[in-house]
Amino acid sequence: MKLVTAIIKPFKLDDVREALSELGIAGITVTEVKGFGRQKGHTELYRGAEYVVDFLPTVKIEVAVNNALLDQAIECIIKAANTGKIGDGKIFVTNLEQVIRIRTSETGEQAL
Repeated sequence: MKLVTAIIKPFKLDDVREALSELGIAGITVTEVKGFGRQKGHTELYRGAEYVVDFLPTVKIEVAVNNALLDQAIECIIKAANTGKIGDGKIFVTNLEQVIRIRTSETGEQAL
C-alpha cells in the first residue's frame, strides 16, 4: 500500500477529486496549505505599494491506494491537475506500513 500526496493548485481540486472517484478511489484527505517551489512566490500591488507574496495558497491531497492502483492514481492526478504552467505542483509517494479502520478494526487493504 502507498500514500500518494499531491500538492496542486486550489482550482484543480474538483477535477482531481472527480478523476480519482472515476478510478474507484473513494477516500481522500484535503488540506489547504501554503508554500512555494521554484517560482519563489510573486509580487503584487496593493494600494500602490508593491509587496512580495512568498507563500502561495495550494491544496494538499492525501490518498491511500493499494499497489495495483498506484500508477493509475498517479496518472489521474497528473492529467487532472496539469495546466502546463509553472507551479502545477508535485506528487510524493510513500510506503504505508499499516492501515487500520477504526470502526471495524479491519487492517491492510481491507481498511482502504
